[in-house]
Amino acid sequence: MNEPSKRYNPAEPHEAIDVSDFVYAATGARVRRLTMPDGSHWFPAVDVCKELGHTNSRKALADHVPDEHREMLETVTGGYGLSVPAGRGWRRDLHIISLQGLILLVNACTKPACAPFKQWVAEVIETVQREGSYSLEEAEVQPSAPGAPIAYAMPDQVAEAIVRLEAHNLRLDEELAEGQRASIALQRQMLATQQATLTTQQATLAVQQAMVRAMERIADRFDTLVLQRGTAGGHLAPAPTTESVLADWRQRLSVTEDVWTVARVIAPVLVEKGELREPLESIAARTGLSVRRVNECLRLLRRHACIRSRGGADDGAPVYVLHQV
Repeated sequence: MNEPSKRYNPAEPHEAIDVSDFVYAATGARVRRLTMPDGSHWFPAVDVCKELGHTNSRKALADHVPDEHREMLETVTGGYGLSVPAGRGWRRDLHIISLQGLILLVNACTKPACAPFKQWVAEVIETVQREGSYSLEEAEVQPSAPGAPIAYAMPDQVAEAIVRLEAHNLRLDEELAEGQRASIALQRQMLATQQATLTTQQATLAVQQAMVRAMERIADRFDTLVLQRGTAGGHLAPAPTTESVLADWRQRLSVTEDVWTVARVIAPVLVEKGELREPLESIAARTGLSVRRVNECLRLLRRHACIRSRGGADDGAPVYVLHQV
């Protein structure tokens, strides 16, 4: 290294290297930190161990961090008359380590990302052994305020480690954003497919319902033709007419004029369409009778086997067909 213009004195109230950058270069992550009134820094052991890949934090602390560099959170804050910080992550029994304890854990870590920092630590130790001290170079740009502390340049190994970490994090952010965009596109495609499938299913259901209704009408028509088959030579009898239907009903019934009024209205529909799908209110309007009376007349025609019920239409109207014997 080049000879520095000023030696680093840890007793000064400012830090030669910002502690956040220092820890970031050492661990590869931004970990939580507590700074005490005397300037000492403490870190949650679980955070540091997680970022360094130590799966067993208790064992890592026992193996690599002496007692004087690890403590309980309540003990450290209580020594300065401070309360435990608010927040879910800060507990009274939380294990915390000093900056030196953090460095000891970094030195015990085998992650490749820690190698530049560990090499710099080795260089510092070698320089101290050889020259008796280690100094940082002054930064090219110094604070202009009167009495401001001298700014020091960050060591190359630390600066390069931070640059690599930021580039790595930037790539991760881009990959995450690309993954999210791909996921959104896939979800939209799946939604469009589901909507198309639902539309197809609805159309298929409508076709099936129409086919069922058509088959029911064909079956009723076929039943009527079979029932009308004559006895001589197995020939089919002529199709019923309104007059033949009413004549047949007159032979079976001895009823009031109201019933015949309803019969004269529904008989042509039953003959021409094969079924009656008309609301009671509509029949009442055409006959001049009340809805209740129309319903009674239809029930009488059903009892005397003139018509039979075949459920209800989609709009709730009853469905009737001729009852052929």
